[in-house]
Amino acid sequence: MAARVILFHKQSTSARTRFLRFADDTVCGFAALPADAVLVDPAADTIAQHPAAAIADAARTLGLAAVDIEAEGGFVAEVEADGTRVAVFLGRFTAIDPPFELAATLGARFVDLTQARDLPAVELALLRRAYETVLGG
Repeated sequence: MAARVILFHKQSTSARTRFLRFADDTVCGFAALPADAVLVDPAADTIAQHPAAAIADAARTLGLAAVDIEAEGGFVAEVEADGTRVAVFLGRFTAIDPPFELAATLGARFVDLTQARDLPAVELALLRRAYETVLGG
């Protein structure tokens, strides 16, 4: 199953949570979801994919050490487009501050949830679920 990773940073002192929005206006690294993608419940008859490989791939793609991004447990999401399911994982940057310089080199930026209102509906649904997971709601 293909995978995407939503990357975020949560400030340890204020709990301010920001998501990495890539240059192609998606929060799903490292390629936008198809336009017809919809959020679906994970299939009960399939083996769940573990996030470790996708998170490690994300760190490598960004030129970071494996310890610079951690999988956020408790987040489970799948989308479907054209009959293909895509697992979506949640990765947290572990540094004290968001890696703003890294984002700039990618043409990306960190955004609050309210700054993501213009994303496709499926990405907004994923971000709402991610935000609830991050804040324990």
